[in-house]
Amino acid sequence: MSIQLPQGYRFAGVHCGVKPNTTKRDVALVVSERDAVAAGVYTQNLVCGAPVQLDRARTPAAGFRAVVTNSGVANACTGEEGLKNAEQMAVWAAQTVGAAGQQALVLSTGVIGIQLPMERIEEGIRAAAAQLAATEEGFHNAAHAMMTTDTKEKVVSKSFINSRGKTITLAGMCKGAAMIGPNMATMLCVLMTDAALDPADAQAMLKHCADETFNCISVEGHTSTSDSVLLLANGAGDDQPMEEDDRNRFADLLLLVCSELARMIPNDGEGVSHLITVNVYGLATREDAKAIARTVANDVLVKTAICGADPNWGRIVSAAGRAGVPFDTKKVALKINGHLLYKDGAPVEFDKPLVTEAIRSQRETVFQLFFEEGDEAIRFWTSDLTPEYVHMNADYTT
Repeated sequence: MSIQLPQGYRFAGVHCGVKPNTTKRDVALVVSERDAVAAGVYTQNLVCGAPVQLDRARTPAAGFRAVVTNSGVANACTGEEGLKNAEQMAVWAAQTVGAAGQQALVLSTGVIGIQLPMERIEEGIRAAAAQLAATEEGFHNAAHAMMTTDTKEKVVSKSFINSRGKTITLAGMCKGAAMIGPNMATMLCVLMTDAALDPADAQAMLKHCADETFNCISVEGHTSTSDSVLLLANGAGDDQPMEEDDRNRFADLLLLVCSELARMIPNDGEGVSHLITVNVYGLATREDAKAIARTVANDVLVKTAICGADPNWGRIVSAAGRAGVPFDTKKVALKINGHLLYKDGAPVEFDKPLVTEAIRSQRETVFQLFFEEGDEAIRFWTSDLTPEYVHMNADYTT
């Protein structure tokens, strides 16, 4: 995938042996050639990794120069030693561009409860520093180094011409394939732009976009220890504060990039055969809509039905009914892939073989649940539950 890179950033990803018995890349560096504003949103799990604690304390703020990521070991549930190791990673990353340790942020993902192999991490950071480049290859190498059980990299870039005629670019890379649940999940994401943002604006935009995208995905509903989304803005494309119209256009661009990245995560869920999009319409509040969508998305019986290409409307409707949201059960309708299965509180006649084939033959299955309680709606992404997912996670040591 061709990626348009924002100005003023360099990238690298290397193998240093954090992941045992493999030659896959496991340390990534993203550096800004000038001071950048950084914002962040993080896991809401009380049990969170040392890098989350470090980054949360540092963002939002200005003056950042580097983000270092390792995969293979999450540096979570590692006590004071883990915190010291995260701080040391920041120091090493910052030193690669002549900055102070406080000017770097840290991301880690992988197995929890294990201390990082710090000698290998130091070697990896130094090796990555020697390969830093403002190239697509460097960008893709960094994206690969973030991956754990992902089967493919997840990258997106977009740009627009601002009111001063300058090109503003936003690029993002993320990882995530399981332990994915609302309120962040086992995912890491780094978003980089050459626009100029102040810390408050960057944080507000990022939080809004995360609520609309990364907090609307699920694989099995597990909120992990390491989840982090970082936004860097260095002003290399235009260092002037954005006018209101440009600010609104950038906010829309950020939402679009986050949406595309978020959708890629459940679509690459461990062992999945279907991406499921849950659209909920007609609720009194957005939180009511999200509660119903989340309940349907996380329902094991719903997920297994789609794995088997079974248009089991009863599982979907009953899942909505246990979401804790009051609604008139006689004014509910359901469509699957555009086919009406349920209306006015009762099933309707439909061609089951046709709907079954519509599920089986497509990667994406779309639910549309209609209510008559208000005007709020939401879109939520999840995946089916396959035997392969069970086997993979039964054998995975945490």
